Amino acid sequence: MSYFVTGATGFIGRFLVQELIDHREGDIFVLVRKGSRARIDHLIRQWGTDRVIPVTGDLSQAHLGVAPSWVKEHQGSIDHFFHLAAIYDMAADDATNETMNVGGTRNALDLAGSLQVGCFHQVSSVAAAGEHVGHFDETMFDEGQTLPSPYHRTKFESERIVREEATVPWRVYRPSVVVGDSQTGAMDKVDGPYYFFPLMKALRDTLPSWLPLVGVDLGDTNVVPVDYVAKAMDHLAHLPDHDGEAFHLVNPEPQPVVDLVNAFCAAAGAPRFATPVDRSATSFLPRALRPMSLANGLLKSSAVQVALGQTLGRLGVPVEVLGHTSFTAVFDSRATERALAGSGIAVPDLESYARTLWGYWEDNLDQSTGRDPRNRAALAGKYVVITGASSGIGQVTALKVAQAGGIPVLVARGKEKLEATKATIELRGGQAEVFPCDLSDLEEIDRLCEQMTRELPSIDYVVNNAGRSIRRSLRLSQDRFHDFERTMQLNYFGAIRLVIGLIPKMREDRSGHVVNISSIGVQTNPPRFSAYVASKAALDSWSNVVSSELVGDGITFTSIHMPLVRTPMIAPTKLYDKFPTISPAQAADLVVTAMVDKPHEINTALGTAGAIVHTVAPKVAFRLLNMAYHVFPDSAAARGETPAGDAKSNESEQIMLARVFKGVHW
Repeated sequence: MSYFVTGATGFIGRFLVQELIDHREGDIFVLVRKGSRARIDHLIRQWGTDRVIPVTGDLSQAHLGVAPSWVKEHQGSIDHFFHLAAIYDMAADDATNETMNVGGTRNALDLAGSLQVGCFHQVSSVAAAGEHVGHFDETMFDEGQTLPSPYHRTKFESERIVREEATVPWRVYRPSVVVGDSQTGAMDKVDGPYYFFPLMKALRDTLPSWLPLVGVDLGDTNVVPVDYVAKAMDHLAHLPDHDGEAFHLVNPEPQPVVDLVNAFCAAAGAPRFATPVDRSATSFLPRALRPMSLANGLLKSSAVQVALGQTLGRLGVPVEVLGHTSFTAVFDSRATERALAGSGIAVPDLESYARTLWGYWEDNLDQSTGRDPRNRAALAGKYVVITGASSGIGQVTALKVAQAGGIPVLVARGKEKLEATKATIELRGGQAEVFPCDLSDLEEIDRLCEQMTRELPSIDYVVNNAGRSIRRSLRLSQDRFHDFERTMQLNYFGAIRLVIGLIPKMREDRSGHVVNISSIGVQTNPPRFSAYVASKAALDSWSNVVSSELVGDGITFTSIHMPLVRTPMIAPTKLYDKFPTISPAQAADLVVTAMVDKPHEINTALGTAGAIVHTVAPKVAFRLLNMAYHVFPDSAAARGETPAGDAKSNESEQIMLARVFKGVHW
């Protein structure tokens, strides 16, 4: 069996090709423009296969620009032709939509006919239903629906071409709004609900999460994760006796727009919206007079769109998208569900993966760091040494530094992960350097410093991020003195050995700034963290002392007393799963602030309050912490047990304290 795929470098295409690699046999030919050859080569390396074979061509040319000799050689040997290459952009102009969606489909069909393929698989969209009102099932197509934009029109026209002009068997797939991978969050661009993520981030950063906001019922939408779409397409394409059919790759339960927004607001830690008038209370009104119809009508009016363009538009929300936030059609997918029965392929609930989507956007797609002129002025062209750069705070900091034009110098033990981060940065047009090193080995650190001093033109910033956290009570540490040695070795000795080794280079340049990722625990002294907090406090004290010695050389320090961050380091402590934490991206934003503003310390309000209480009323502080000591038991990992052994008896008290003292490492 062999395949031909257009749009393999696109979002859905990449996931479909991965499915074919994982579950099917045979060659997979992928159309690629000459200018995209580097991109497909990168993907082939990621896929780790020699079954994916690039075929040079162009969507806008007859027969996709594929050489006649190639067509002749492979005539009759292609079983499945997947056509995914298209414009998936509500804001694209009419000419672009016409060329790519309509002309591209006709050219693909012509090539499929010349190749005499077994089946042509057209990836359409529910946009082909336009503004049809009410039930719309897989058998329906031309129902006289209004097509309100070039995107809707060309999706309808492309599907019509397949239905009326195909000379080979065909199948059509109509996904709804496709979002990132439900398991990893992976997404390749800002689209659909992602346009509104910067607004949610702004709400999170300016308003308390408990504050209810007044919302408007804008009707229902429908989103599905890309991994579901790819798996469903692969399965449906190989079922016998379904040629000439369309499949709705949608959520069987439409999602109210306000529920979708609230799911992402919850994931972001932003305030949520409440609709004061339930739609059931207005169901007796004619559809045109219902609040959701009036609101959507206003969104499409010229005056309101101009006003929104000057407000939401400044946050990156295209005006064209605002009028299409909901669907008037209700998409019936029962035929598709019957075809998928027994496969185990189903649409997951959005609530189960909204946080994953948000986290990926915040770590990888949020462009606010690079757009800030102060960040670019401070970081562009600067070499930023980041330890622990293979994951968590370090990795996201590296991405943000590169986004602002800086050159992250990636340091961690695992070279493979560092190279993957470097490849991501380079794919986005940035630059990075990789220096693998075990930062618990002092001699290896010395060699690292010599190498960086020799090979890098400057060392402008050092971010001491690599660290080890151990949460274990003193009672369980009697025979584990190595816990204290290990944390000091990495968190303190490794960090200062690195800085000491790089100081001669920074002193020579009379410039350098060191950012230490410390902990809120240094200010609040939570129980069970004696090894971890002591190592961070030692680094703080060392930095405070040497700051006075080095300030005359242009070398400065910032200590960030970081609250609890959702990173792999805290994963063994399962009770943290329900605690309020900040994301790695929020932590990385603090690191960027430390590099740009160069303050002596960055503290949270709670951390500062904790330090004050320890100073003015230490006995009260110790009593409060002793109560917490009894509420939060040692984790199963600390006790040497499986995670299932974690105590549940005090869960309500634990969550209450965690929310009151948000960010503290309990």
